Amino acid sequence: MAAAEETAKARTRGSGTQTVYETLRREILAMELTPGSPLDEVRLSERFGMSRTPVREALLRLASDALVTTLPNRNTIVSAINFAEMPHYFEALTLMYRITVRGGAARGPHAPAMMEDIRERQDAFVAAVEAGDAFAMIEANREFHVAIAELAGNAYYTGFFSRLLDEGRRVLRLYYSTFEDRLPRQYVNEHEDIIAAIEAGDAERADRLAIAHAGQIVRQIQDYLARETAQASAFPLD
Repeated sequence: MAAAEETAKARTRGSGTQTVYETLRREILAMELTPGSPLDEVRLSERFGMSRTPVREALLRLASDALVTTLPNRNTIVSAINFAEMPHYFEALTLMYRITVRGGAARGPHAPAMMEDIRERQDAFVAAVEAGDAFAMIEANREFHVAIAELAGNAYYTGFFSRLLDEGRRVLRLYYSTFEDRLPRQYVNEHEDIIAAIEAGDAERADRLAIAHAGQIVRQIQDYLARETAQASAFPLD
């Protein structure tokens, strides 16, 4: 009886942890909880109507996702976005776009089932774009590019690319916000063109498309950051 009660408690706590984790993760990625926002365990416990244990476990999971940071004074905040490191991040992201589409093109013509999976991920991305759902766009975009990496067949590349895409979720949120979450169809079509090149086994074309795809994302975010910096400079603090 005691063992059954303990199992039930663990199951309940796990469900609570998942609820807190998913809710906070969505709010952080949507920038509803902005970088530097405090995450107090007591207040979160009150908000979710549960003990501090599942809240603490959820925060640990978010920390492993690099979405929250525990400070030396043991307070927890939403992690900052390190814009100073963005050039290095974009360099790595562009490289992984290129490596994975080239690898995908080498195997795509001989892997119809995996190509179908990539198309399904693209369908989910298109649906998210048409709905103007930025969070869904971020999730679907990640799954689309991870599916291409899986097709390429190098687990190390897939793991590294997945981590890059996860780390860049909030940056991608800024990217979509520059279009007010109404992504132009031409950028959706870039995915379609990449799929066609991979399916045709055309590694060179897939590579060129990946460079262009990454490049327009980088330029859009750089322009956004430049505008934000200029705006901040126009209103200096006394």
